[in-house]
Amino acid sequence: MKRNKIGIVLLILILGLASSILVSVFFGGGKFSFSEILSGIFLKSKILEIIVWRIRVPRTILSIFVGAGLAASGCAFQAILRNPLAEPYTLGVSGGAALGVSIGAVLGLGALSLSISAFLGALICVFLVYVMATKSLFSVNTLILAGVVLSFVFSALVLLIFAVCKTEKIHSTLLWLMGDLSSANLNLIKIVCMSIGAGIIALIFLGREIDILTLGEEKAHYLGVDSANVIKVLFVISSLITGACVASSGIIGFVGLIIPHFVRHFTGPKHSVLIPTSCVCGAIFLCLADTIARIIIYPIELPVGAITGILGGVVLLFFIIKGKEWTIF
Repeated sequence: MKRNKIGIVLLILILGLASSILVSVFFGGGKFSFSEILSGIFLKSKILEIIVWRIRVPRTILSIFVGAGLAASGCAFQAILRNPLAEPYTLGVSGGAALGVSIGAVLGLGALSLSISAFLGALICVFLVYVMATKSLFSVNTLILAGVVLSFVFSALVLLIFAVCKTEKIHSTLLWLMGDLSSANLNLIKIVCMSIGAGIIALIFLGREIDILTLGEEKAHYLGVDSANVIKVLFVISSLITGACVASSGIIGFVGLIIPHFVRHFTGPKHSVLIPTSCVCGAIFLCLADTIARIIIYPIELPVGAITGILGGVVLLFFIIKGKEWTIF
């Protein structure tokens, strides 16, 4: 992609991100005027200050980082697995996190502890997939098979927990499974944002290796890239990003699947450009989707995962109807 086109795309994306942040802060679960929100931003009203700085701004920040993290890990997983339909949850991370949340809900843990239990569940799944894939020198087929099998097993265990527990015990888990940004915690946000940000930077620096990896393991070997080790590193980084995302916001689908494909049509396949551009687009998409979830049928708030599912499904159908080529190359 030419430099002038990259500059134009980046400028549009920066403006889009700034606009989505303003929309998210000024519109939410309450009918306040423009001037009232401004008074909250500039600390002129105590009540509106709480609404803006302790509810809307943290939630907006979380949506931006989660959207960016899911998009970045989606790019990496599609390259690792050389499969255009791969997404951050393909290797079972969401299933492990869901089991962790379910166990935490049964034990009566608080919101922050539930996030920790979700992350631990995701780590257990990542570890199991890693161990199984190591047995076959990190074969792509083994990665996919291990992830799918573990996802089914963990999902079955979650359903088992639902079947034997009281309804009030599993309500928080159900909200989490549908994707939920309403429980944005300042302490949690700091940890999650630093983790996701560090992971995204690492993926961008590995852009050249990812480009070579998409050519196939044999060609990567002749170009001086140890594909097995690169896949290990990318798998761990992408899985940790995904684990941090699902631990803080639940399972939000389609962001990691649709965004990389949408962006690839404008930037091309070069991952040093594709990953950061996808991050910004993912941040914009999830930020706006969360805003829609809050206001579309106010005062009822919809799960953001439902909104991303509908919007992502529409985009996917558009690609299919228009006969767009689904490729990672």
